[in-house]
Amino acid sequence: MTDHSLPVRALVRWALPFLAGCLGLTALAQPLQRANQLSMPVAPAGAAAGARTADFIVALVNSEPITNHEVRQRLRRIEQQFAQQGRPLPPRDQLLPQVLEQLVNERAQIQHAVDTGIRVDEASLLDAERSVAAQNQLSVEALRQRLAAEGIDRNRLRNDLRNQILLQRVRDREVESRVKITEGDIDAYVSEQTGGAAANLMLDLSHVLVLVPENASPAQVQALQAKAQQVADRARAGADFADLAREFSDAPERTNGGRFGARPADRLPDLFVQATRALPTGGIAGPLRSPAGFHVLRVNDKGQAGLPPASVVQTRARHILLRTGPQLTEAQAVARLEQYRSDIQAGRASFEELARQHSQDGSASAGGDLGWSAPGQFVPEFEQVMNRLRPGDVSPPLVSRFGVHLIRVDQRRDVEISQREQREQIRAMLRERKAEEALELWGEDIRGRAFVEYRDAPQP
Repeated sequence: MTDHSLPVRALVRWALPFLAGCLGLTALAQPLQRANQLSMPVAPAGAAAGARTADFIVALVNSEPITNHEVRQRLRRIEQQFAQQGRPLPPRDQLLPQVLEQLVNERAQIQHAVDTGIRVDEASLLDAERSVAAQNQLSVEALRQRLAAEGIDRNRLRNDLRNQILLQRVRDREVESRVKITEGDIDAYVSEQTGGAAANLMLDLSHVLVLVPENASPAQVQALQAKAQQVADRARAGADFADLAREFSDAPERTNGGRFGARPADRLPDLFVQATRALPTGGIAGPLRSPAGFHVLRVNDKGQAGLPPASVVQTRARHILLRTGPQLTEAQAVARLEQYRSDIQAGRASFEELARQHSQDGSASAGGDLGWSAPGQFVPEFEQVMNRLRPGDVSPPLVSRFGVHLIRVDQRRDVEISQREQREQIRAMLRERKAEEALELWGEDIRGRAFVEYRDAPQP
């Protein structure tokens, strides 16, 4: 039997974020702040819809039908997602019953939501539609055109979105009353994670390697050591370590500013671990000699596996936002921002002044200043581009669910996280775990109380 790495039931649950994922659509004080996301992948334009078979009822949930066409739709979406990610799928004869069971559970939960008074207003539907468009790097109008080309009208999309919002709202409400995290829960988790402190040590290091050739003469070694010492001295004096790595390092990670990223101590050379174990965040070690050459290390962060980091990298950025609509197409907004970027880089205009004049965001009056932001504060499509920029860089135009942006990063800094903040992060993590358990138990209860009649078996 082929090993598909995930049980079929878990695979179906994982593959359906467009119906099982979080969706938070309340208005935000700052439009770029991350909301829990809706994900509904859209097939590429012109993709074949597949041969249609005569439709028929495969199950009744409290007298409401589920059709074979609905099962086939869901199956195609799963197959699209897994094909895009290069993941293997089980055979269809194993997957189809699980897809049907998922639809049965969702239908029962949606009925419960409606019966208990949960409603979805027009504003929430419009926000959800914009979110789906942005997730697929499309304008809302382009999304509607793509769906129409695939034979999906707007009413069907809106009905899908309404059901997703109903599901999330009823799940949030039911789980909220079932999940409580106490201070004792947090203490127990911290004690469990720190019980084997040495084994659980995590280090986030940056690295400059000054390579020493195998047959180097003593004079060459001395010169290379002096070069490494210069790097260490400049780093200790406050120079940007990422810039030093790009300029001086011979290691492959130089293109990433020398950063290894967070790793367990047992996955790092013992030379590195011993030299940095006692250093604080921001500490510099070296030059250290190894058979490869001379190393200079910076401690970006350290902590215990399973615990929140002791510090985070914050970014201060600005942006110019142009919202698209009947008066401004996405292509026009991109072209306009490309011109702004060219003017900024040529010194013909300042980013701040262009933001004050043209940005359609609340930050416009401050020259587009978004203030200091921590990881996870902005929506992913914005944050991913922002994180790739070095201070002073201006991005190409970026399409997000809110419109089209130009981003400039002004500064970055490491900020220590207080013990209270760490405990709140642990509380959120534990809450998420317990919420999954509570949601599963609640779902089983709703399913057990529903009247379900299975008819003909679904056909792919």
